[in-house]
Amino acid sequence: MSNSHQPRRSHRRRKKSNAGRIGLAGALTGAVGIAAVAAAIAVLRPGGDAGTGPARPASAGQADTGAPGPSAAAPKTGAPVDFVTPEGYGYSLAAVKAGTDGQPLGATKAPPSGTTYAYADYVLTNSQRRPVLLDYPADLFLPKARVPEDARERCMPQPGIPDDMCTLPNHSEITARIDGARPPVDENGSTMIPAGASYVVRIATDLPVDAGLSADDVRLYVWNARFTSDRKGIRLSFP
Repeated sequence: MSNSHQPRRSHRRRKKSNAGRIGLAGALTGAVGIAAVAAAIAVLRPGGDAGTGPARPASAGQADTGAPGPSAAAPKTGAPVDFVTPEGYGYSLAAVKAGTDGQPLGATKAPPSGTTYAYADYVLTNSQRRPVLLDYPADLFLPKARVPEDARERCMPQPGIPDDMCTLPNHSEITARIDGARPPVDENGSTMIPAGASYVVRIATDLPVDAGLSADDVRLYVWNARFTSDRKGIRLSFP
């Protein structure tokens, strides 16, 4: 939203003519008319998926950050686990599947021969009736023995996780919005999940792993102290 301001008034020695006043009034009327048309276009502009009805505008102070991923039906998951942060944000997480892929999150640099990338999908749900901060609580772990030797020093163990498991540098993205869930919104500089919205999130390693890694080797844990205060990793079970 642009801020309006009063233009500075210049003091002129010469008195403005009637023609000047009429010209100024006409310019102001034109500006108001243009603003009204622009506002009407903004309200009427379509922004939702086909078949989901008109897009709902963000509430005051918010703006859509885009609609990541298509709308999709809820996938089969393991048992959901609920988490609440110290700030009072509530989330429900449920694992979907794990595996390996040369491009788990779209076009990326091809992994070296004999290697691939590991990934896992899970459902992230805002379990509250108010927006909560968009966060990615789950982390991907795999056997250290399945990490190429030149990357093992980057594979970090964590308290409360089995000693033979470690986590490589990775990143997460929303790949689908379940049942047409509204996309995240920006609220005063923070990306928020609308009340009740559910997304499919994919977490993938940034470094290659052995091509022989199987889906059964990959696990999802929540271990960050914001979500589990006793520092014990909580495993999300696949279906």
